[in-house]
Amino acid sequence: MAEDKTGANRIKRHPFLGDAPDGETTRVIVDGNEFYGIIGEPIAMTLLANGIRTSRTMPHSGAHRGYFCGVGRCPDCAMTVDGELNVMTCTTPLRPGMVVRTQQGLGSWQENE
Repeated sequence: MAEDKTGANRIKRHPFLGDAPDGETTRVIVDGNEFYGIIGEPIAMTLLANGIRTSRTMPHSGAHRGYFCGVGRCPDCAMTVDGELNVMTCTTPLRPGMVVRTQQGLGSWQENE
């Protein structure tokens, strides 16, 4: 079991998604860096707990986007997860060994090859 290095920054209660799981921790790779999160919690929760605030950039301006609605209704938390574009990280549960990348604009299948 990986050590949970995320400290007290974790969101414990969410009005729509419910309580955070008390499961075991796992390693996740984000933009080539190793972090830890709790299996089953939304990917966005793991990222926020580890101080990661940017999920993607805007297609034309390159402006950074972060987590906005937290319930999967907007595209702001979209990231590339395990090679899949536009994954809503605020509602997608963390699984062991995930590879997450900040998505540039609308994403590109070419950047995943």
